[in-house]
Amino acid sequence: MQVITGNTQVFGILADPIHHVKTPQRINSHFEAEGFDGVMVPIHVGTDQLAAVVQGLRVMKNLAGFVVTVPHKTAMVDLCDEVSAHARLIGAVNVVHRTEQGRLIGSMLDGEGFVAGLRHEGIEPRGRSAYLAGAGGAASAIAFALACAGVSRLTIANRTTDKVRQLIERIRTVAPGVELLVGTDDPSRHDLVVNGTSLGLRGDDALPLDTARLHPEQTVAEIIMQPAETALLKEARARGCRIHMGAPMLASQIPLMAAFMRHGHTEGVEHAE
Repeated sequence: MQVITGNTQVFGILADPIHHVKTPQRINSHFEAEGFDGVMVPIHVGTDQLAAVVQGLRVMKNLAGFVVTVPHKTAMVDLCDEVSAHARLIGAVNVVHRTEQGRLIGSMLDGEGFVAGLRHEGIEPRGRSAYLAGAGGAASAIAFALACAGVSRLTIANRTTDKVRQLIERIRTVAPGVELLVGTDDPSRHDLVVNGTSLGLRGDDALPLDTARLHPEQTVAEIIMQPAETALLKEARARGCRIHMGAPMLASQIPLMAAFMRHGHTEGVEHAE
């Protein structure tokens, strides 16, 4: 076990709930492999206390950065002093670097990680049609990444359709050639089906889409990592679909997250394989 001393750099992950997070284990293994004296700890914080906790993190002189996950990614944009142009366009932040002066610089790696995870498993989104459930922080990042990866058509479904329309307008600025549609809970007529919501984290969650409309030619992908096989993936498997779990999305982000938290950029860092 790593010996933590007064010289150890501290990192955190902010979430609510916190039980499902896998990032601390992966980041700490990454630090150990690099021989870097750092440790990530989970920080359980609700939405009402997020601003207060972030203000506290600013003044922790031995804290170099933190990861942000459900449900705080969207709120984190306004709590940073500076965010990347990509994160600003998406409207969400999932990784933050703290400078020595206590300034917070945010970025968003979810979409990049998701597409890299698909490709690592031999699933190429280019030229395929995609259905995405959700328009929150992670879902927005995935929508941008799929569009930039060259999907032919992207349908986005969310309870609040105005949110989807606003997201579509932003995506058009970077991927004008992609057909973008507001969807319903019907995922049929698409090659790739993605759950970009948090539905599935809890056992009593509703399904994020109408699984009766799934068919065997589809690939159904998750962003949730715990449980590894959500109710959606179980339904998809039962209907003969190829399933893609949430773990590759995180695995592809680990070296990028570690570099950004430490340095405020990911230049020269490659995705994990």
